[in-house]
Amino acid sequence: MSTDIRELVSLSSRILGTSDQGDLIWGHSSARDPEGRGVWMKGSGWGLEEIVPERVQLVSPEGEVLDGNGPRHSEYPIHTEIMAARPDVGGVVHTHSPYAVALAAAGQELLPVSHAANYFVPPQVPRFTETADLILTRELGASLAGTLGAASAVFLVNHGIVTVGPTLEAATVAAVILERAAYQQWLTRGFGTWPTWSDPEESLAKREHIFNDAAVTQVWDYLVRTLPG
Repeated sequence: MSTDIRELVSLSSRILGTSDQGDLIWGHSSARDPEGRGVWMKGSGWGLEEIVPERVQLVSPEGEVLDGNGPRHSEYPIHTEIMAARPDVGGVVHTHSPYAVALAAAGQELLPVSHAANYFVPPQVPRFTETADLILTRELGASLAGTLGAASAVFLVNHGIVTVGPTLEAATVAAVILERAAYQQWLTRGFGTWPTWSDPEESLAKREHIFNDAAVTQVWDYLVRTLPG
């Protein structure tokens, strides 16, 4: 089981790193440990695109590395505290994806101007503004989890994004789609006219038609198939 989870976290990391989510050595994804010991996440000091199964660690809710080598990421409470607050969540992603960070920093709401934003909206993506610094404590992690609530994504304003899902596959797909949604909104506003977007009823219909569970699985499979090498 551990080997399978390491491979899953490795695949998630490499997908994020090759999908414009990378930020040098920062950013991480995690999968819930099936034995309840914590989360499996990438080790510190590596870029997302560099992650192989041997660079994945099991980290306890207290931050102890229970399995794996090297230092752990200091922001592990993002993952452990969201998992504690959300029993329905099996995977968590935190990246500094550029367009999503810019959208949140600009104070803009995410608008369903394209298919992608309908994955999240409505309701609006919540915004964590307690700090733009790193989430270094369990208390901050719990506060972030509270802001996330039942949503599938949260903006850490002036910092990054967090996406979650029932599986790490779904959380990874959500992160990729959120960045695409932010990019599409930036591109739309660049035309200098008033944009149009779907109303809530249409957005919810599109979410079911486009982003149902089967489609999310197919997107994950596509992202795995198209990984370099």
